[in-house]
Amino acid sequence: MNFQTRFAASCLKAGGVISNPTDTIQGLSCLPKFEPSMNKILQFKHRSSAKGLILLASNVHYFKDYVKDTSLLINITIDAQPTTYLLKANGCTSQLLTGDFDTIALRLTNNELITNLCTITHSALVSSSANITNKCNVRSILGLKVFFSDKLDYIIPPKTYNIQASKIINLQTGEKIR
Repeated sequence: MNFQTRFAASCLKAGGVISNPTDTIQGLSCLPKFEPSMNKILQFKHRSSAKGLILLASNVHYFKDYVKDTSLLINITIDAQPTTYLLKANGCTSQLLTGDFDTIALRLTNNELITNLCTITHSALVSSSANITNKCNVRSILGLKVFFSDKLDYIIPPKTYNIQASKIINLQTGEKIR
């Protein structure tokens, strides 16, 4: 594991907010146990807390502390097209993650960076696109510095992306939302 990944993980474990490539786009990430960090992401993006945030992880066991029915986690898979699954959140899950909903958004990935960050931090990552609400996603270090100036604790440079947005499936109802 390289220095960049280890340093990013240490920033996350200290309650920081980083920008990192994900399985879809450049994201803003923090650990879900730090509500002030989740609030920072919402403030940086000018995003309403009513929308909620996604948890991204390399293994479903990182999601077990956030869902009401953990037996449904076996239905979360890694697909050719990244897929975000909605499950009922448990009563301990932060409203910053669920927003105005009773569900939490979860996406499983085999992305090497995300896998390494999850392993080092022993946690799923809060993930949200690196952009200001209703603006294009940032795809360069310069863009990240312009939009977020010195607000980020660390930046892992952007890579090539699967520009297509993830599918969204409600596992409770089977409804395909996107």
